[in-house]
Amino acid sequence: MAIFSEDKMFLSYESMLAFPNVTCFTTTRFGGVSEGNYGSLNCGIYTDDDPEKIRQNLEIVKNALPQKPAVLAIPHLSHGTDYAHLGRSFLKATEEEQKARVEHKDILMTREKGICVCVTSADCLPIAIYDAKNEAICIVHAGWRGTVNHVALTALQKMRQKFNTQPEDVHVVVGPGISLAGFEVGDEVYDEFKASSYPIELVAEWVPRSHKYHINLWVANRLDIQDFGVPTSQIEMSGICTYLRYQEFFSVRRLTRDSGRLLTGIMLNK
Repeated sequence: MAIFSEDKMFLSYESMLAFPNVTCFTTTRFGGVSEGNYGSLNCGIYTDDDPEKIRQNLEIVKNALPQKPAVLAIPHLSHGTDYAHLGRSFLKATEEEQKARVEHKDILMTREKGICVCVTSADCLPIAIYDAKNEAICIVHAGWRGTVNHVALTALQKMRQKFNTQPEDVHVVVGPGISLAGFEVGDEVYDEFKASSYPIELVAEWVPRSHKYHINLWVANRLDIQDFGVPTSQIEMSGICTYLRYQEFFSVRRLTRDSGRLLTGIMLNK
């Protein structure tokens, strides 16, 4: 179950709170300094918001977390399935070198304490993964393009290669994102899901009122996580639709692309 902080600036997740050595969160729209469609806690460093306001917002986030991260690793997303493994050298790199390491990576993973691996989102699904046995974490950005190419399953497979991650040791949080009700798509998107290995009857629905298909990213990503073998009891779905709750969470479909972004992060505490 997703839990709001008292000031409504963060969501935390019940399943991750069971592990005191892990910090896992998603920001909301509240508590920042940005204005308009970016108001107020815009964490999108690649948006057209005032860079100084974004910097202030990220400082607000870092200082409000239970433990201040050594670094927020925030990629410039490409809606793909490429990944980066961030080792100890990442902490010693310059800010520009760090940005280059995570450029166009929709999957970030690490075993280093103090590195908060993050993704920004505003309808796409953020997915946080914790391997409790091997003390490894991963963050995934799952928009429809990443989802149709099984980005969540790819992330788990990469964790198995890098850290020997096994399904029974994995705990997953699927954060706020657009729901089936809000995700109306064109035929070209439906066709891509139909051509994929997903059971189309579970991930797509025809809506007669609009004469459009709707896609269920929540179900598709849960199926991929289960396909890896993660027990259903260890998958926490936030159940929060950014499209329907755009006053609390940024939504591109509601607010246009010229709007803010949420930040979802996971970190191993020092």
